[in-house]
Amino acid sequence: MTTRMEAASRWVLTDEVKFVAESEGISPEKVVRRLGRGEVVIVRNVIREVKPLGIGKGLRAKINANIGSSPDICDVELELRKADVAVKYGADTLMDLSTGGDLDDIRRRILKSVNVPVGTVPIYQAGIEAARKKGAIVDMDEDDMFNVIEKHAKDGVDFVTVHVGVTRENVKKLIESKRIIPMVSRGGTFHVAWILHHDQENPLYRNYDYLLEIAKEYDMTLSLGDGLRPGCIHDATDVPQISELVTIGHLVERARERGVQVIVEGPGHVPIHEIAANIKLQKAMCKGAPFYVLGPLVTDIAPGYDHIVGAIGGAIAALEGADFLCYVTPAEHLGLPSEEDVKLGVIAAKIAAHVADIARLGDKAAKRDHEMARARMNLDWEKQFSLALDPEKAQAYRERHPTREVACTMCGKYCAMKLISEALGRKDFSRLTC
Repeated sequence: MTTRMEAASRWVLTDEVKFVAESEGISPEKVVRRLGRGEVVIVRNVIREVKPLGIGKGLRAKINANIGSSPDICDVELELRKADVAVKYGADTLMDLSTGGDLDDIRRRILKSVNVPVGTVPIYQAGIEAARKKGAIVDMDEDDMFNVIEKHAKDGVDFVTVHVGVTRENVKKLIESKRIIPMVSRGGTFHVAWILHHDQENPLYRNYDYLLEIAKEYDMTLSLGDGLRPGCIHDATDVPQISELVTIGHLVERARERGVQVIVEGPGHVPIHEIAANIKLQKAMCKGAPFYVLGPLVTDIAPGYDHIVGAIGGAIAALEGADFLCYVTPAEHLGLPSEEDVKLGVIAAKIAAHVADIARLGDKAAKRDHEMARARMNLDWEKQFSLALDPEKAQAYRERHPTREVACTMCGKYCAMKLISEALGRKDFSRLTC
């Protein structure tokens, strides 16, 4: 089968390329050139009917929302409602991170319920099923790992996280490190435990060519996971993290040689002054591959507000070149997120991506902001609500203290926009350009 990347390398302008170009407001030629180089990916499993999504260089920053059950709380209907909430408020993709209940059923129902690309972390299911059937996570074998990856591909999963950079050599560096928190990646720890227990190389790394074959058959994007990412700002940009990135950089090139699309996952906890260096290093080591970051979180002392912490880090990361932001909810580090947590996480990440796009893409990204400014100048409340990321919340604040004034209750009859309109003899500034 000819993959999108292979077609793009031959300068074939497919319908998917044209769709992404139109949705992003750029030329198909730019999309196909970057797709052929691996600087852009189009995320869609060939067997799934979902709109193609472009992620990468020159495109608007995208956001992902994680949902999924846990061993303690397994409510499929709740997860489906979370999926709907995430898409409603602007998530470009979803990831099903379920670890409790019937994992196949949950994944398949999520895939059917949403019209955006869906990703998974197959090693979760491989390890959990091994624990259920054989006694422990480390009892999974190579076939267990690859069979689950192929099952997810056959179900239509559009992208999968695979921790191929967690190698025996990098595990040694982790053991030798002075981290406060050795690991926070759940999938990464599954691999480390397996490597140490069996004293063998990570099967996904050792059999990487086979992994590429599976991905190629379905044109499924591989998200090369950061299993050794730092879990607190003290541990950021250390030897294990960078060593894993070097390994992933080599694997990016091998995937491109086979025509397989890849994105690279980045660190979760990074102090604000190290974000730019992290992004530049990744882009250099991975030859411009799209970069997918969790947050990043710029401080560790804000439990309950980590969606704000993640938005701060995400805005800077996207400004510096990150292409894909994974949201963080207020429940991060504390518990399974609720529907409201998902909503707040998506909106915070959406804000981060948008403010970066204004700087990256200029007026094309700021068009909605300019429309909002005109609506505010004209005191057009319905227009303001329609342009807001959360119209219901904006309207609720407006109606919290009813007033006869056209202005809000902050200024009332002393509203600056009302007064300047009267002073200048203008009642409608809608024709002014920004």
